Amino acid sequence: MRYSAVVSGILALLLLVLVVVGWPPLLSFDRSVDEALHRSALAHPGLTRLNRVLSDWVWDPWTLRALAFAVALVLPRYGHRRLALWVAGTVLAALGVQQAVKALVGRERPVWRDPVDSASFAAFPSGHAMTAAVVCGLLLWVFAVVGREPWRGWGTAAGLAVVSVLGVGWTRIYLGVHWPSDVLAGWLMGWCCVAVAVVAYRRGDGARPLPAPPRDHEGEGT
Repeated sequence: MRYSAVVSGILALLLLVLVVVGWPPLLSFDRSVDEALHRSALAHPGLTRLNRVLSDWVWDPWTLRALAFAVALVLPRYGHRRLALWVAGTVLAALGVQQAVKALVGRERPVWRDPVDSASFAAFPSGHAMTAAVVCGLLLWVFAVVGREPWRGWGTAAGLAVVSVLGVGWTRIYLGVHWPSDVLAGWLMGWCCVAVAVVAYRRGDGARPLPAPPRDHEGEGT
C-alpha cells in the first residue's frame, strides 16, 4: 500500500505539471475526446439525461460523502471508533486537497456553444472522480477490516466500487464539464489519499503497545 501511495502521488504530480505547462499532446488529446463525446451527447438526449441523473444525484460528491459519514457514524457501535474517525478525517482531508489543487491550477472547464450541463469551480482535478475514488476505496477498506468473513461479498462490493469510480468519470467527460486529464487526476489523487490513510492507520496500530501477558498465579505448576 505504501508503494501504491507513492506511485499514485508521483503520477498525479506529473499530470499536474503537464497541465500547468500546457503540454500540447495532452491538451490535444483532451480536446479531441471531449469534442467527440459532446457530439454524441447532443445526438442522444436520452443518454445525456441518464448521465446527468447519475452524475448529479447518484454519484454526486455530497451523496458519496454522506454515505462515508453514515458508515463512520455506525462503526463506533461495533467497537471501531478509531476507524470511524479515520474514515471521516480522510474524506475531509481529501476535500481540502481537492479544493487547494483546484485553486492552485485554476484550469478552465470546456466551453461549448450548446452545453448539455454546467459546473462551477476550476476543472482540475475532477471533484466527482476524486470523491468517488476516496469514498469507494475507504468503504472497501472498511469492508475488509470489519467483515467477519471479509471475502464473502467482496466481489460484489469491489464490482460496485469499480463501476462507480469509472462511471462517474465517464459522466463528467460525456457531459462536457471536464477534460479527461481532470478525471484521471481525480482518480490518482483520490487513491493516493486512501493509500496514505491506510498506511498511517496501520502504523498507528503498530505503535500501540501490546497487552501484557497474563502473570502466572503463584504456586502454579509446582
